[in-house]
Amino acid sequence: MDVDIDKMSTDELVALNHRIVERLKFMETMQAHESMMTFNLGARVCFDTNEGQQLGTLVKFNRKTVTVMTDGGQRWNISPQILSKVKDAKPVQEFIVNNEKQLE
Repeated sequence: MDVDIDKMSTDELVALNHRIVERLKFMETMQAHESMMTFNLGARVCFDTNEGQQLGTLVKFNRKTVTVMTDGGQRWNISPQILSKVKDAKPVQEFIVNNEKQLE
């Protein structure tokens, strides 16, 4: 499907722009959701920050991000695309149950 934007009016270009932006937002949401589905609550994960690599436990799924509680007690809301699973780690179900009320 070819679109000749040279022949479009300003209103048509603005409408096209809105459709493109909405489509990109939808695609971003779908990618985030797909990335989230590779993890489970309680999964041990790691991610890189300016301070170095952080290790933690995935404690909550948000709309576009996940909440990770680091081993140092910090709470991070981050994109699931930057997470990596920690090898040889089992889910920490007890951690989630004990700290569920703190996150609400």
